[in-house]
Amino acid sequence: MAQTISIIRDEAAYAAAMAEFEAYFDNEPALGSEDGDRFELLGLLLAKYEEEHFPMPKTSPVESIRFAMDRKGLGQSDLAELLGSRSRASEILSGRRDLTLPQIRLLSKAWGIPVQALITEGEPA
Repeated sequence: MAQTISIIRDEAAYAAAMAEFEAYFDNEPALGSEDGDRFELLGLLLAKYEEEHFPMPKTSPVESIRFAMDRKGLGQSDLAELLGSRSRASEILSGRRDLTLPQIRLLSKAWGIPVQALITEGEPA
């Protein structure tokens, strides 16, 4: 029987949980099965530990867009095509214009950028 899962509190427990989690990669269990539930629970516990111990640096929406463009091999013209406006793409990438909610939704859906990465929090408009 599998070992009981518990909160990850230190590097040793993190390493053990990660090893077990990665063992599922070659043969991912079915959703809703006992192994599937264990796999999902391990993933959640690992994510919680990583958030607390390896926080991601905050980035601006423009940095997030540029990162996605670089990762996907896209340029400003691709952003302009997606947004339907060359000038709008230029204004956004230069930081002269904030993203609108529809643009955030579009970028998230089309390019897989997390919505949270496209929202500027705590800064005046």
